[in-house]
Amino acid sequence: QVQLVESGGGLVQAGGSLRLSCAASGRTFSSYDMGWFRQAPGKEREFVAAISWSGRTTHYRDSVKGRFTISRDNAKNTVYLQMNSLKPEDTAVYYCGATRGSSWSVKALYDYWGQGTQVTVSS
Repeated sequence: QVQLVESGGGLVQAGGSLRLSCAASGRTFSSYDMGWFRQAPGKEREFVAAISWSGRTTHYRDSVKGRFTISRDNAKNTVYLQMNSLKPEDTAVYYCGATRGSSWSVKALYDYWGQGTQVTVSS
């Protein structure tokens, strides 16, 4: 069992930065690949970024490449999402998830989810 709690969201102006954290409980955290998804009002939850259990491999959706960085600290049971050069279209509730699936962008393959943290980017 893994419980996930996101934090770090807030209101920021376009061009600004935020760092999201996802703290996990449970001794199996380091065995899971971790992902960040987001959901804007009236839209489906979409993949943002993911990182392998070791931290060696990462993957991003095209629209955030070069602006967002995912990382993890297995000693702290935490995964991060550093978001720079934020745009109004990044506004959404951001969720972290844990998966052992082979396709990181498929939300149905995630076993655990956090409650989400709101990110609002003003223009």
